[in-house]
Amino acid sequence: MSNSLDYLKATGTTVVSDSGDFESIGVYKPRDATTNPSLILAAANKPNYQRLIDVAVDIGKKKAGDLDTKTEAALDRLLVEFGKEILQIIPGRVSTEVDARLSFDKEATKAKARELIDLYASVGVPRDRILIKVASTWEGIQAARELERDDQIHCNLTLLFGFAQAVACAEAGVTLISPFVGRILDWYKKSTGKNYEGDEDPGVISVKKIFNYYKQHGYNTIVMGASFRNSGEIKALAGVDFLTISPALLEELKSSTAPVPQKLNASAAAKADPIPKATYIDNEAEFRWALLADQMAFDKLHEGIVKFAADAVTLKEILKKRIAA
Repeated sequence: MSNSLDYLKATGTTVVSDSGDFESIGVYKPRDATTNPSLILAAANKPNYQRLIDVAVDIGKKKAGDLDTKTEAALDRLLVEFGKEILQIIPGRVSTEVDARLSFDKEATKAKARELIDLYASVGVPRDRILIKVASTWEGIQAARELERDDQIHCNLTLLFGFAQAVACAEAGVTLISPFVGRILDWYKKSTGKNYEGDEDPGVISVKKIFNYYKQHGYNTIVMGASFRNSGEIKALAGVDFLTISPALLEELKSSTAPVPQKLNASAAAKADPIPKATYIDNEAEFRWALLADQMAFDKLHEGIVKFAADAVTLKEILKKRIAA
């Protein structure tokens, strides 16, 4: 008997697992998987993943340099170890995130992306199975533009909340964007005190607009809804290119037999109200002003960067103590 997860996949949406806990994702048969420092930290604290920390710590100890240099090498290797294990379970790609503290440094972001790709290559993983996750800041989008164009490194632009960010990412030719549906909802609920559901959810509305804009103007960048608070948000976006979903919500969908009708597709997008063409990619001042004018996007972008950076620091401290011991 089909379940809601099967119905969702039948709408044309590619299902992606949003987890570092790779032992939990195989049963849902996602094509791709995404990780971030918060997800890796949660998984790394579980006893059954200590073997991956052991590998990373050993690499760190062998790295020439001071303790901070050794710890940085260990963290990069830990990210790659998780990615490598995930790729043994899924047929598609895994997203691995650049340190959020580099979000405002284009050249450092590019350098770290190349380091991660080289590290994956050293353990036998080709670049076509990796998406490098970069925050959707001005600097991050420009870095991704150059990585895609000059290095054939495919990028997932994350922490995306505003329309200007989505426009610039498409113009940059990035492979995929991750609009954070649930975090948009969080901001509006806190700001207005209202509850939103289904098609009225501000996060759902945002992703629909981006999807329709991309299809109307012929952009190939994949729209992957992310950061869901409930399965209603997922069902409201059935038919969008990709959805990355936590194991808890994947299980909820798998345990339900409720139909999931298609809500989005390219044909309907073409017939929807036209969205005028915009441009930001070559105008930093216009991009920054548009982001600043969108209070929700501005707030959530910077809040997300701080949270991811903090979790990366916590991971580093765990590794540093093990390396120094």
